[in-house]
Amino acid sequence: MYLNDKEIEILKIIENNGRIDTKDLAKMIGLSQEELEGTLKKLEERNIIVRYMTIINWSKVDDHEGVTAMIDVKVTPKRGVGFDDIAKRIYQFKEVQSVYLMSGAYDLSVIIEGKSMNEVARFVSDKLSTLDSVLSTTTHFILKKYKHDGIVFEQNDEDKRIVVSP
Repeated sequence: MYLNDKEIEILKIIENNGRIDTKDLAKMIGLSQEELEGTLKKLEERNIIVRYMTIINWSKVDDHEGVTAMIDVKVTPKRGVGFDDIAKRIYQFKEVQSVYLMSGAYDLSVIIEGKSMNEVARFVSDKLSTLDSVLSTTTHFILKKYKHDGIVFEQNDEDKRIVVSP
């Protein structure tokens, strides 16, 4: 779908700040609030704006336990539907957060969340590996997030060590 310059500008702004007030956004773009709200509604209806999200640094929350894993999946594509059919079967599991078609050694990259490493392991062995088209998997556990969706989680202002030179 073709979007005009104002629509693209709106998308860029709300991508960085989904909580911006519509009055402020309308002023920034040079539209009336009614025009802006109509444009946002159109973009939502056409599934260009899919969802407004918040990024949370769960490592800062005490007693919040959870494990995120990235699973590389090698599959056999089906005639006529390619990778779409198996991707759909995988993303319907409640544990699955994301599924991507990839180039390289593996076909799909699956991101899942679980309460423990054992829960992730059970998902891979009981649900994912047993699907007909799945040939092999490789699981990577995320140990720490430094940057997610363009947001740096922890920034050290500057190195505060004293410079020592001979």
